[in-house]
Amino acid sequence: LYLTRNRWSYLFPIPSYVYGRLPSSFSSDLESGLSSSHFDLSTNIEAGDSRQGLDQRGKVEVQSIMKSRKVGFDEARRIYTERTFAINNIGADGRPRDPKFVSFS
Repeated sequence: LYLTRNRWSYLFPIPSYVYGRLPSSFSSDLESGLSSSHFDLSTNIEAGDSRQGLDQRGKVEVQSIMKSRKVGFDEARRIYTERTFAINNIGADGRPRDPKFVSFS
């Protein structure tokens, strides 16, 4: 199989996410394009933030949205947030869709 892999390997496409390593710190998140003027990671880096960076699952989703829809980071982050809201039964405006929800102002 190894010697003939060039003949049959194209039949089994390997997804791009298999080999792409995700950044694991704020500086590598910044270098990979997961930052913008509205979502600035440079302040975290300057402050010496020792956390691991952004959420791994969120990074995968945002990067896949950026690739598939050919949008920038801010738009991909908005789409990801709206999807997450919809899954958790929250409206696009941030209010719960639960009919029993009561809010006091």
